[in-house]
Amino acid sequence: MKYTTPALLLSLALVSCGEKKDAAAPAADAAKAPAAAAAPAAAPAGDQEEVKIDFPKPMFIGTPVPAQLPNLEKPDPSKIIKTFMAPKGTVNLAKGKTVTSSDPAPIIGDLPLVTDGDADGSDGCFVELAPGPQWVQIDLGAATTLSKVAMWHYHKQAQAYVDVVVQLSDDPEFKNGVTTIWNSDHDDTLKLGAGSDPAYIETNHGRVIDAKGTKARYVRLTSNGNTSNEMNHYCEVQVFGVPGK
Repeated sequence: MKYTTPALLLSLALVSCGEKKDAAAPAADAAKAPAAAAAPAAAPAGDQEEVKIDFPKPMFIGTPVPAQLPNLEKPDPSKIIKTFMAPKGTVNLAKGKTVTSSDPAPIIGDLPLVTDGDADGSDGCFVELAPGPQWVQIDLGAATTLSKVAMWHYHKQAQAYVDVVVQLSDDPEFKNGVTTIWNSDHDDTLKLGAGSDPAYIETNHGRVIDAKGTKARYVRLTSNGNTSNEMNHYCEVQVFGVPGK
């Protein structure tokens, strides 16, 4: 049986993603974050350009649920990646692309919201999947060399998502040729291998992950609930690369 809250369902009925909404109270730390971004990993040789990530407004509301995870990082605004250098012509390849999931009938929202180009955390702008380990997968349409993957889970309240794994492959079943670019599953709960990446509190800045120039057609993102409840949520996933490369 799938569970959700009446409040979220009511909000979903009243507000749709992309419509003008009342400004939410911003998180103090996010609002005061410095503009300087962490130094990105070295980009491939050739003509380079700066790619700027379009972040949604901060939306923390309510009382945060204390997050207790053994690998939880301490927030550091100075490490937020806001821009990065990438080969000339780099764009968000995921926008409008087909999304599939281990939960084909989300409790809230529709899977196309994951790649609609809008990372807003408002009600009506996210997908809620069933409890337990669940994944979403994006088909980029062709194998392409990738620079970064940016992901936003539900960021309207301060919580961390558990056992987050991001993988790339040319195999839609993710059985062969799999490259893992993020893994916070420190004790191998998902049986995808133990990871050393930290869990982190969700904010409007999401998490920008280095794809390390991996060539792949499919991107799969897995999570296992969060520190507030057992549900899995996605507001947006963006995958940066040069079309046809």
